[in-house]
Amino acid sequence: MQHAIKPRMTNPAHVLRDTGPAIMGLVKAVREGGVAESTLELVHLRASQINNCGFCVDFGVKSARKNGVGDEKLFAVAAWRETPYFSDEERAALALAESATRLADSPDAVPDAVWDAAADHFDEKQLASIVLMVALTNFFNRINVTTRQPAGAAF
Repeated sequence: MQHAIKPRMTNPAHVLRDTGPAIMGLVKAVREGGVAESTLELVHLRASQINNCGFCVDFGVKSARKNGVGDEKLFAVAAWRETPYFSDEERAALALAESATRLADSPDAVPDAVWDAAADHFDEKQLASIVLMVALTNFFNRINVTTRQPAGAAF
């Protein structure tokens, strides 16, 4: 038996049609920053888990698989610190994603140690890509959670 989730409204990006191309332009630009697609997918998935966005977690897992992320990482991303499956680069990106997603949880939301670890593995263009991926993910999460877009629904 599946739990049916009924959206509160049509996805706002479909209601205001000019937003779709703008959003997709941002997504395309973020993916041109030189960060491995698999790393960006893990960042998206982790931020979506934190924000309890079922739509984005479902979409993120499917997209991550298409971009080469294996089940070990997909099953462990919520507990990435306690598993051996992630590279140092992925760990730095995931830590940055968590801090940038949980801004209200700490007066020093993105500590220097988190930023410096990411900067040790990524150049400025790549950092921009990761920061923008986190921001876009949080944008998507807020839209989808607020309007209750169901997991598995077509975008």
